[in-house]
Amino acid sequence: MELKLSDVDLLTLQSRREQELEEARIIQQGMFPPESLVIGSVTMAHKVVPMTEVGGDFLDYFALSDATLGLYLGDVAGKGLPAALYAALAVGTLRGVQKTGACPTTVLELLNRRLAMRGIPARYAATQYALYDPATRRLHVSNGGVPGPLHLTARGCRELLLPGIPPGLLMEAGYEVKTLQLETGDSVVFFTDGITDAMNHRDELYGIERLVRLCEEHRGARPAELLERIFSEVGEFVEGQQQRDDMTVAILHCGE
Repeated sequence: MELKLSDVDLLTLQSRREQELEEARIIQQGMFPPESLVIGSVTMAHKVVPMTEVGGDFLDYFALSDATLGLYLGDVAGKGLPAALYAALAVGTLRGVQKTGACPTTVLELLNRRLAMRGIPARYAATQYALYDPATRRLHVSNGGVPGPLHLTARGCRELLLPGIPPGLLMEAGYEVKTLQLETGDSVVFFTDGITDAMNHRDELYGIERLVRLCEEHRGARPAELLERIFSEVGEFVEGQQQRDDMTVAILHCGE
């Protein structure tokens, strides 16, 4: 005998799913910084726009016990709730080592080993990890599959090309570290590929060149203002097209 769901049953299931997604959204919000971080002359700010109620981007920044500042940003393979669950796994692993002040390469190597050991098919977590020392104004960055970041100075804006395999993809993976000497007024823009891969109705990508040009034109802007300009321009570029991926941007600004 074939059982059929009534309209009431379907509405109940839909309502329950919507409630669960809303709860998942609230829980995931707890994995992002609740607000900007201002310590001395350093400001860290961010904006996250998921494609659906929950997404696969993750981000945090924090002060460490040795007076350095840490930041990680990532983007897991996939979309929606499965991606959000894998992002939670990656964040849990990162939070287990972030307070040690370990070198970014060590952090990514450990993250990679632990995710690869899980052996979840078709899942990996592109991740950047950075440490900033306010005393020396040196930023150390390691990368595993995330574009950028961008370095904004009084002289212009340039993309840092940092190679690296997304953690969780291969058991054996090594990571390099890039050191930047920041100056007063410099900013570093971290972003996921939901920004550069945003597409308009002509199937054109927003692309890294447009992002570099925008940041260069507004490199004197405060972090909150630059964030709004980035998302506003991307929104104008896609011309109302449906969002195709989660979008996350974080900015580290070195003030006076």
